Amino acid sequence: MDLVVKRAATLQGQLRPPSDKSLTHRAYMLAAIAKGPSEIIGPLASQDCESTLSCLRQIGLKYEEFGGARVLTPPESWSAPAGPLDCGNSGTTIRLLGGLVASRPISATLSGDSSLSKRPMRRIAEPLRVMGATVIGDTPPLEIQGAQLRGIEHRSPVSSAQVKSCLLLAGLRAEGPTIVREPSLSRDHTERMLSALGVDVRTLSGDGESIARLNPGAGIQGFRFEVPADISSAAFFIVGACLVPGSNLQIIDLGVNPTRTGILDVLRQVGARYSLEDGREELNEPVANFEIRRPTMLQPFEISGALVPRLIDEIPILAVLATQCDGTSTIRDAAELRVKESDRIELIASNLRAMGVEVEVHVDGLTIAGPARMKGAVVDPAGDHRIAMAFTIAGLIADGTTTIRGAECIATSYPDFERHLGGICAV
Repeated sequence: MDLVVKRAATLQGQLRPPSDKSLTHRAYMLAAIAKGPSEIIGPLASQDCESTLSCLRQIGLKYEEFGGARVLTPPESWSAPAGPLDCGNSGTTIRLLGGLVASRPISATLSGDSSLSKRPMRRIAEPLRVMGATVIGDTPPLEIQGAQLRGIEHRSPVSSAQVKSCLLLAGLRAEGPTIVREPSLSRDHTERMLSALGVDVRTLSGDGESIARLNPGAGIQGFRFEVPADISSAAFFIVGACLVPGSNLQIIDLGVNPTRTGILDVLRQVGARYSLEDGREELNEPVANFEIRRPTMLQPFEISGALVPRLIDEIPILAVLATQCDGTSTIRDAAELRVKESDRIELIASNLRAMGVEVEVHVDGLTIAGPARMKGAVVDPAGDHRIAMAFTIAGLIADGTTTIRGAECIATSYPDFERHLGGICAV
């Protein structure tokens, strides 16, 4: 399916983006190990999250749907699945589920699609082996034989919430504490949610690194969780409102976890005006309503160091923002982008160049010159949902017509993207 985009006159109105994908994954997994039923309100019904739910059903989880909520009932104990656990395209599913399987006396094969099968899994496989599990494979499929694990102290060379969460979830049933050290604080959804549910888990900092420490022993009771809107999905419209003339956009129920709000740091760098109102919490996760107006001028920005983990998924759309900044913007220390659903660094660069933008590619990032007069182009996102959505927004400010090839990949994380865009976009 191709998506055809033309220049927009303005973006106006109120929007509730899809529920947070990361939080939906974690809510399902925590419900699968809880004692008693849990109610998940407004979970994201995307392909990735459905992969997690499907895998958990194979080990005994049951669920019922009531309106926009799902009530999940965990099994008394996990059962070995009859066949492979198909994680689809979801790195979160395979890595977090790997930690849970490794800590139970079952064996399972975790597989995925052709894209996921190329993604590196040694980052979880090696520490899980040290903890006592048998893990065969460093890329999917992974064959895991669970065991009684022992807590370890693991130093991750990169800041990765998926690696950290895998080991913390495995550590829930381990003997002794599990400690994960990383260069800077990655997303802390798992720690926040576990802490809200009574688990002894703490995040510390020292000697230029972030440390997560979990003590095992606490059982998780069934819970109620209303999933906030996903800031990574909202980012496309936030940037769109910065780019399209006369825009004024309100986003409601937005998750504003500090480990995910790096985009707000960039907005301050570029001089955008925004506000956060009506704050509240869901299982220790902060939520607020967000409003943004298009600034009169966009200043160039820099993304590097500890900021990168706080906006790693937003870099494709922030690269589009850079094209309209008054000067040169730089993105460094983001080599992780090369092992996402695609090599995002190369895809961003090639598609921006096709639209008339001057881009310099680095091993770990990009340098982008602005402001550029963008022209419509045919964009190949190579099956990457975030590339497809980022260049859809680019098409709103380009001369002529922009065509996004294979736009069905957007359903991986944002099934209603095109409908929501149409609801706020005036042409």
